[in-house]
Amino acid sequence: MKETNYDELLNIETEGNQRGYNKSFHYHRYEPTPYEALEKLFAEYELTSSDHIVDFGCGKGRLNFFIHYLFHANVTGVEMNEKLYEEALENKANYLLKARENKGEIQFQCTLAEKYEINPLDNRFYFFNPFTIPIFWKIINHILVSVEKFKREVDVILYYPSEDYIFYLENHTSFELIKEIHLPGIYEKNANERFLIYRLAY
Repeated sequence: MKETNYDELLNIETEGNQRGYNKSFHYHRYEPTPYEALEKLFAEYELTSSDHIVDFGCGKGRLNFFIHYLFHANVTGVEMNEKLYEEALENKANYLLKARENKGEIQFQCTLAEKYEINPLDNRFYFFNPFTIPIFWKIINHILVSVEKFKREVDVILYYPSEDYIFYLENHTSFELIKEIHLPGIYEKNANERFLIYRLAY
């Protein structure tokens, strides 16, 4: 299925990258995860309707709607850019016209990622290289503090992972790599075209 077909199926508009630059150099420009990549990810990594997924740097909400449609899971998109946040809310309204029967909540928050308060039910965290390593440190620390208070299985999903993210998780946390998913036909030319899934080891 082409990207436009998924947008039509979900009754949303998520194509196009962010124009201009963010005010903070710590935040990277928004670019949606390709639908082909999402198909590959969820062919090998399943979610359940009881999962609570947080997408940091969600942009227009593509991942959120894709997950909600497939798994009826609870999804939260965190976006600092007000224009992208407004587009995500517009997409939500249009998506729910077609998906009213689907269970699971879809939420969006317009805030800095490091200001997002981890919910005790949040257990899957998605990053498409949205910001620099200092922000990532803070968020991972927030996740770890939350798990100390409310024990649960937690996964961190990285797409197009930065070496800084990988080094930090593997050398400074108890997260362990449980799955690596390559995008066929693309990974051979660009080793960044992959997903890395880390699970917190108790």
